[in-house]
Amino acid sequence: MSLLRAHLGTTLRSARVAQGRTLRDVAKSARVSLGYLSEVERGQKEASSELINAICSALDLNLSTLLTEVVAQVKSHETPALTVVDDAA
Repeated sequence: MSLLRAHLGTTLRSARVAQGRTLRDVAKSARVSLGYLSEVERGQKEASSELINAICSALDLNLSTLLTEVVAQVKSHETPALTVVDDAA
């Protein structure tokens, strides 16, 4: 089972690292503690929608872009459901 918060954190961390920014810088811009942001990025805390929005703003990242990337991660980790086909029917 994969947790949404883990995928969300991974995606936020990737965006921050791609911008070459530090946790401290993004935490300050988002007005959240450095420790809390770190826990969100590691998938240890469930971030509220307000906090996610603040982090996205600090990263100059559209919420829709973040969510699209998270959905792609979730899909890639899902186990495909098997369907049984009954040829006798």
